[in-house]
Amino acid sequence: MPDMSASLALTHLVPLAKEVDENKVTPGVLGFIVFAVMAVAVWGLMKSMSKHMQKVDFKEPAQSGADSKAPAAEPKS
Repeated sequence: MPDMSASLALTHLVPLAKEVDENKVTPGVLGFIVFAVMAVAVWGLMKSMSKHMQKVDFKEPAQSGADSKAPAAEPKS
């Protein structure tokens, strides 16, 4: 039965494809809506990222003199 439904669907889509002018294919309203939703989503993500990046402290704490004189750890083999 799956072959029957696939062929039935294709027979309904073929006449619709013939009606479209091959020289004048545009994305239409659906394409605009999808693009607009994606643009709003990217804008919201950028705004959220900016808010989170302002909370990050990029300055490293100063090390005391005793810590800097300590020998480095030996790598284990």
